[in-house]
Order: sequence, then C-alpha cells, then structure tokens
Amino acid sequence: MMNIKAFTKAGIALALLMTPGASARAQAQEPAATEENKFYCNIGALNPAERAHHQQLTAKIIAVRNEIVETPKGYEFQFSPSSISLAELADWVVAEGKCCPFFNFHIDLEKKGNLLCLGLTGEEGIKPVIRTEFHVPAK
Repeated sequence: MMNIKAFTKAGIALALLMTPGASARAQAQEPAATEENKFYCNIGALNPAERAHHQQLTAKIIAVRNEIVETPKGYEFQFSPSSISLAELADWVVAEGKCCPFFNFHIDLEKKGNLLCLGLTGEEGIKPVIRTEFHVPAK
C-alpha cells in the first residue's frame, strides 16, 4: 500500500509545477527523496522554458489520448498518430524522466503505424500516482 504522505507530497509538487511562478517557492521547499518518499518529483530538473514546454505536452497527452489501459504494473495511454507524434511522446518522456525518475516508460508504435502507446510503470504503489497525475478516471 502506498504511503499517503509520499503521495501527497508528489501531488503537491506537481500542483506547484502547474502553477505559474511557483517553482522558485517550491524549490526552496522541496523535500529530500527517501525510501519512504520514493515518488518525489525533482521540480528543479527542468529550467522554466523546458518546464513550460513539458506542461504543454502533458496537457496534450491527457487531452488527446483515446484509450487508457490498466496493466499489471501501471497504465498504457493509447493515441492516434494524427493527434500526437512519436517525436512529441519521446520529447515528453525525456523531460518527464528528468523530473520523475521513478517512472518506467514504454513507447510503442503498433497496428502498422496506426496506434501510438505510452506505457507508464514503476515500483509497487505507482498506480495511484499515475491515476492522480494523469487524470485517469475511476472505473
């Protein structure tokens, strides 16, 4: 079962990332990563321009996904290549990997190039983080 304290801190960190001008305040308050708090976002990993670009891509990923498939270790988001490119997903993964190194990423191009998939997995307890951060609706 996920540590609620760690989950709350991760949610607060993401909320601060999404709030313009909050990063300087948040950097001064960011907690050190510990085993108890393994789902911690490093909000200082991206500069302001990178963070703004990453926020735009995150919003696009959430808005244009066609399907959400729960997997044993996380979730897979499925997209039409006409709504988001493989390059955009790769760009997003590179940035997300810098600030949230606890995620494992998988990008697949399937069905003869007609389906793009982004898989997010991680250690036990990652699913609630993914559900919150990526607005996965309850079943």
